[in-house]
Amino acid sequence: MASTFTRSVAKQVLSSLLTCGVVFLTACSQSEPPAKTQSETAAPVPSVAASTATVFQGARLIPGDRSAPIDDGVLVIDQGRIIAVGDSTVAIPAGATVIDVRGMTIMPAIVDTHTHLNGERAALEEDLRARARFGISAALSLGLDASGEVFAVRAEEIPGAARYRTAGRGITSPEPGRSEVPHWITNEEEARAAVRDEAARQVDIIKIWVDDRDGAYQKLSPDLYRAVIDEAHANGLRVAAHIFNQSDAKGLLDAGIDAFAHGVRDIDIDDEMVAMFNAHPEVVLIPNLPGRGVPADFEWLRGRIPDDQVERLATAGDNPKAQAAFGIQARNLKRLYEAGVTIALGTDGNTAWAPHTEMEDMVISGMQPADVIIAATSNAATFLKLDDTGTLAVGKRADFIVLDADPLQDITNTRRIHDVYLQGERIER
Repeated sequence: MASTFTRSVAKQVLSSLLTCGVVFLTACSQSEPPAKTQSETAAPVPSVAASTATVFQGARLIPGDRSAPIDDGVLVIDQGRIIAVGDSTVAIPAGATVIDVRGMTIMPAIVDTHTHLNGERAALEEDLRARARFGISAALSLGLDASGEVFAVRAEEIPGAARYRTAGRGITSPEPGRSEVPHWITNEEEARAAVRDEAARQVDIIKIWVDDRDGAYQKLSPDLYRAVIDEAHANGLRVAAHIFNQSDAKGLLDAGIDAFAHGVRDIDIDDEMVAMFNAHPEVVLIPNLPGRGVPADFEWLRGRIPDDQVERLATAGDNPKAQAAFGIQARNLKRLYEAGVTIALGTDGNTAWAPHTEMEDMVISGMQPADVIIAATSNAATFLKLDDTGTLAVGKRADFIVLDADPLQDITNTRRIHDVYLQGERIER
């Protein structure tokens, strides 16, 4: 009996001790947490934020340089820049927004190197927004900018608008009855002073006119344009020349001109002209072709410009004089293109959609569509010293056009715009 009682008491004591132990451990766990292991004491791993990248997947990519197009391409942009571009093997960032663009084509946005835009700020901003809607990311106004407002606009990034560059006030001989904006010069001292005035305004380039306007004025003489070019180069500026005659083009090449804002327009160029261009490979030709003088289809502009403007454009008929003028310039462009001259796109005037007709005219003249696209993108951007745009390449601004069809097959497909992106932002069209 005693042993049975003893065992019973022992069990009760053990049970009480175990209960107290559990209570004690529970109390301890509430007041003093157990020591952590080394891995538990390390800094917590932060949660991965959602990617801000956007991926355009499946389109044909036209880089805008001399590299081949990329089929089934992948273009990745983030914070306004291109961060990856290539074929379907390009890695897609986790959490990125993916846009399916299969069946479409993407090319760099267009740069227009010869325009004449409004000088008043509100109108100029609208000019630049209109260009953005047609896939133009930048425009250079050549020589008719007197207002200081244009320089303020140039310094800004205006949302939904093309970037702006300016030649300020150009330089010419006196032309009473025409624009009084340019500097009118009659001697070398005036020529150099005009350049210094524009250099002080920090223009992007100097513009000169060498043209007698069908005999109406005394054209800028070689002594004067040589002084302009010399002074401009001394101030770190390039010079672009408006010309008409082959003889003036030859004199300007000999004087060190940097660019032609028009091609030769009086005659078919000769072998000497071609040889002179080849001797100055740094010179850029902006052909700025005239209208072809034939009826054309402008329905692609329907809904983009007022209907009455579309109707007016559609009523243009055959114009033999215009056809002859186009023929001369087209043949001259083809010859210099085949000689390897650097060509950039420019349109003159203030027509936002003009680059698309200019590109068609360049192909009609004999250029290949791929080279026309290069002229309108990387060559034009380089000419404007916009090193951050003009091609689909890593590090460049995300300035590009999404097209519903391939302009390498038909250059007029640049008009079939699905979307425009400038600095990664989709433009409201």
